[in-house]
Amino acid sequence: MCQVVKQEGWERLYGGLTPSLVGTTASQGVYYYFYQIFRNKAESKALERQKKGIGDGSVGMLSSLIVAALSGCVNVLLTNPIWVVVTRMQTHTNILRKDHSNRLATPALEETVLSAIEPFSYSTGHAIQEVYDEAGFWGFWKGVFPTLIMVSNPAMQFMLYETMLKKLKKQRSLSKPDNNGVTALEIFLLGALAKLGATVVTYPLNVVKARLQAKQVATGDRRHQYKGTMDAILKMIRYEGFYGFYKGMSTKIVQSVLAAAVLFMIKEELVKGARLLLVKDGIHTVKSKLP
Repeated sequence: MCQVVKQEGWERLYGGLTPSLVGTTASQGVYYYFYQIFRNKAESKALERQKKGIGDGSVGMLSSLIVAALSGCVNVLLTNPIWVVVTRMQTHTNILRKDHSNRLATPALEETVLSAIEPFSYSTGHAIQEVYDEAGFWGFWKGVFPTLIMVSNPAMQFMLYETMLKKLKKQRSLSKPDNNGVTALEIFLLGALAKLGATVVTYPLNVVKARLQAKQVATGDRRHQYKGTMDAILKMIRYEGFYGFYKGMSTKIVQSVLAAAVLFMIKEELVKGARLLLVKDGIHTVKSKLP
């Protein structure tokens, strides 16, 4: 962080903020929407099996994993182009700042050359045009293979969350039969623990995806030029060792764990509120029909 601020200024810490906000909103919306659809179907199947005398009517761990994985795949295929643009903007290097220590003899000539090389402001439009010029339409799906594998992250996250939540409610119902509810703070902690476990396991795939989506200069270091997912993995092992797969993990953990914990807490509170409104509306409807 200190190096980024020193070399490129504070504004670089917010590189790609606009498309990142769009991507986060779209990803969370798409994921939760399809997760709820698949979850409802899984719960219906579980109730049908219970009527036949199979199971206890609850969604098992494997079913939760499948539901989360399917939701993740749909999310990746629909939102990958946004994250390609975000990654490109976050890894973009400003030539003017980078070459500041190696100035040309004539300042006027330097300013002319640099302005011809790179626009003054690298915007979302520049990133989109750059990706399209490099690889065409399919360039926006770079890194989609490791990203599809990374659906195991939210799959593990939701599986761990649902499992811990189920056990907590069961334990609560045994100790307090009249109250098996879960507080917002407990939801926050469960969401944080679930995301932490999933992130530690799947972080290397996130690094590979970012390397593939970042701009690769043809005349640059060949150690950082990747033909595909396997090529990137092999080169990282060869030149950086296994440590290279966990670069920046501490920052990612702080960001993703906190975000996931807040999202889980808000989601559960919204679901509780919606159910309460539906119950009240149902009671009001019944009362209005009574003579």
